[in-house]
Amino acid sequence: MKIQQIYTGCLSQGAYYIESNGEAVVIDPLREVEPYISRAEQNGAKIKYVLETHFHADFVSGHIDLAEKTGAQIVFGPTAKPGFDALVAVDGQVLKVGNVSLTVLHTPGHTMESTCYLLSDQHGKQVGIFTGDTLFIGDVGRPDLAQKVSAELTQEKLAEHLFDSLRDKIMPLADQIIVYPAHGAGSACGKNMSKETTDTLGNQKISNYALRPDMTKAEFVKEVTSGLMPPPAYFPENVLMNVNGYESIDRVLERGARALDAAAFEAVANQTGAVMLDTRDADIFAKGFVPNSINIGINGGFAPWVGALIPDIKQSILIIAEQGREEEVVTRLARVGYDYTIGYLEGGIDAWVKAGKEIDQIQTVTVDQMSERLKTDPSIGVLDVRKASEFLSEHMLDAKNLPLDYINDHLAGIDKNKTYFVHCAGGYRSMIFNSVLKARGYDNLIDVQGGFKAIKDSGKLEVSNYVCPSTLL
Repeated sequence: MKIQQIYTGCLSQGAYYIESNGEAVVIDPLREVEPYISRAEQNGAKIKYVLETHFHADFVSGHIDLAEKTGAQIVFGPTAKPGFDALVAVDGQVLKVGNVSLTVLHTPGHTMESTCYLLSDQHGKQVGIFTGDTLFIGDVGRPDLAQKVSAELTQEKLAEHLFDSLRDKIMPLADQIIVYPAHGAGSACGKNMSKETTDTLGNQKISNYALRPDMTKAEFVKEVTSGLMPPPAYFPENVLMNVNGYESIDRVLERGARALDAAAFEAVANQTGAVMLDTRDADIFAKGFVPNSINIGINGGFAPWVGALIPDIKQSILIIAEQGREEEVVTRLARVGYDYTIGYLEGGIDAWVKAGKEIDQIQTVTVDQMSERLKTDPSIGVLDVRKASEFLSEHMLDAKNLPLDYINDHLAGIDKNKTYFVHCAGGYRSMIFNSVLKARGYDNLIDVQGGFKAIKDSGKLEVSNYVCPSTLL
C-alpha cells in the first residue's frame, strides 16, 4: 500500500493518492489532473475512485476531468446532490481498492455532505483517516460556509452537527490512526490550523482545542463560531462549479495560453475590459508595469488572493508574467474557478517597453527613509493592510488597519489627496493593495519595503506591545 500526500502550498491544500495491488484512489484532487494520471501510469495502476470529502469552496476540484480521462468513479458522501454521474455513498459503506479498504464516515458540520474516509490495510487494521475539512491539525472546519443551502442551517446548527460528528465518528477511533486533512495553515477554511499537515489522532485529542473530552456542545459552538470573518467572495462560486460541473481544464489552458504582442495585448485589453494581472514579484513590479495592471505575485498566496480581490470569476483576465510561467498562471487561476484568461503579453514587460508603450511605477521606501520623512512631515498617514488579528497582535502606533481582504470597503476612508505609507507583514500584500488603488486613481501611496517586520526590527518607529494572536480568520 502506498499513501502519498500531494500538498499545494498556494492553496494550503492536501490531495491524496492511495495505491494497492494495481488499483488507486485519489482524494480531493486539484483541477489539473495529469499529475495523478501520470503517477498511476508509472506504477502500472488504474485509478478506480475519485473520493470527494465535500463540495469544496476554496478551490475547484479535478474530479470531473479525472473521472472522464480514467474511467474512475466519483464518490461523495451521504446527502450530496452532484449535477453529474457519481456514487453517493451511504454511511458505513466500504470501498475496496486493491487489498485495502476505505469506509465512508458521514461527518456533517463543515457542510452537510462532509464525509471522512477511514483507511484499513490488507489485514483490516485501521491506519489512517482522510478528514477533508471536518478535522484539521489543530483545528476543525468553519461551520458557516453551507448556510446558503437552507435558511435553517445557521452556523450554530452546523457547529452542533460538527460537534456530534467529531465525538460520534472520529474521537472513538484508535489513537495511532494518522489524520490526513484537506488543508493546513494559511487556508481560510479554519482559524487555527497547524503548519504540520498530518498527525496521529491521539495527539490531536490532546492538543486540538475542539477535541477536548470535557467540552460541552454549547462551549464547542461558541469557540468554533467566534472570530469568523466573512469568507472570500469566490467561495460560493467554486461550490457551484464543484456541484454542477465545469469546462475541461484542457480548454481553459488552450484559451489562456494565447500569446499577444504589445499592440494586440493593448487592443484586447481596451476591447474587452479585461483585468490586466501582473504576476511578477512585488519589488520588480514596482519598478515598471503596464498602466492600470494589478499585481498579485505568483510566488505568494496567489490563487486565494485572486479569489478575494476579483469578485467575478467570469471576468476576462490578461496576464503579464515572467517568461515561461504563463501556463502556470493560467492553471493556478483555474484552480479557483477563474477560467476566462484570454491571453498573455508575449515577451512580458520587456516587450511592452521595446514597443514604446508607457509604463507606470509605484514609489517604495526603506524603513529608514520612512522614519526620516515622518519626522519632517508627520501628516503622512500609515496604512497597515494585514489581517485584523495580525494588527491587534502588534502594530505601528498611529497606523490605520485596512485589511487587504476587504479593500473595497475601505475606499471611503482613504483620501486621494493625502500621502500614505502602506505596509503589510513583508511586502506581498501591500503591493497588491497599492496596485489596485493605483489603477483606481490613488497616486499618493508609498510602499514600505520589508513590511512590518522591517519596521519592528529597525527600532526607529514605535510599535504597540505584543499581544498573543487571536484566532480571528
